[in-house]
Amino acid sequence: MFGGRCPFGHKPSDPFKEKREASTVARFRFQGEAIPMILRHADVRQAAKDWRTYSSDAPFRVPIPSEEEARSMRQLPIETDPPEHTEYRAIVEPFFNRPKHPAMIAQVERLIDGLVRDALTRDSVEVVHGLALPLQARALTYLLDTDESEADTWIGWGIHVFRVRGGLKKGVELENYLQAKFDAAGRAPGADFFSALSQAKFRGRPLTREEMMGFANLAFAGGRDTVIHTVACALGHLAANPEALAYLREDPKRITLAGEEFFRFFMPLTHIGRVCPVTTSVHGETVPAGGRVSLGWASANRDESVFPEADVFKIDRKPNPHLSFGFGEHLCLGAPHARLLLRTLLQKCVELVGSLEIVSAEERTEVEHDFERKLGYESLVLRFSPRA
Repeated sequence: MFGGRCPFGHKPSDPFKEKREASTVARFRFQGEAIPMILRHADVRQAAKDWRTYSSDAPFRVPIPSEEEARSMRQLPIETDPPEHTEYRAIVEPFFNRPKHPAMIAQVERLIDGLVRDALTRDSVEVVHGLALPLQARALTYLLDTDESEADTWIGWGIHVFRVRGGLKKGVELENYLQAKFDAAGRAPGADFFSALSQAKFRGRPLTREEMMGFANLAFAGGRDTVIHTVACALGHLAANPEALAYLREDPKRITLAGEEFFRFFMPLTHIGRVCPVTTSVHGETVPAGGRVSLGWASANRDESVFPEADVFKIDRKPNPHLSFGFGEHLCLGAPHARLLLRTLLQKCVELVGSLEIVSAEERTEVEHDFERKLGYESLVLRFSPRA
């Protein structure tokens, strides 16, 4: 439903379809390494739960491409396994549960209400950098319970703190910023994320500075571009399919299901890595000890055995067991935050926006050695018109 038109004349691409239908796993080359990607929904979920076979205890190597050149510390808690992962995760969960609290929900509603109303006063708005990036950055200040003015610095880092078109960049600016924030928190602690980490303990001892940096590094790098691209894709879809906005306006209770379909259909993160501690047969593919495996989130989200008409955006799809926030022990900490942002954006569009028009669009393409995946926008200019 409401998935027939796209500004580029096609739907987000699924370069894994043929290989997924033929086999559970296929090898793709990344940074010179031929990594088997698990492609089917059930098998990806099973691997995500099996942390003993498919370990995350691999600093810098959980992202694909790996990030040894981009950062200098292990990201926490994502690059650990239970029981350490469980204990590390508990340290920061109070902050990542904030999107469930009425006070933060109200903050997000005010933020997005203001952004949409501002867009309605302009002739056009570049959505990726001009709306989605400020939305993500300012909402992150609420999540981390820090001053909203900090977002002005974060916006300057762009869509991703490590990745640029065509490769990786060093996250020196981020690391210098985090070091300064932890220095300040040590001198005068408050209630914010940096202060909480500076006072936190792990197994009875204070966190090391490297551990604090690992938590903070993930908070800024993980989920940043995925939220931004999902917001842009959602607005682009509503602009290309005006009947979708009308459908949501008829009954705003439909927004929750619609949000989940946006997360499934416009999945920005193609996959994530795991490491096999011992030589392992991965559905017939031998992975040596220390070798990596890819969990193909985007492929699993298009598995026809789970999602009938998987290549069609169905705004009312139910059930929708997508894997856009992962699965198992490492289920994304930021999932409640992302859901709150998208749900609120859709709600404000229903309340305030009469129509959206695409003025111009530059498509975004993930280019790897063995595949290209088209999804979303490098730039998207929209014209917002108010409700009558």
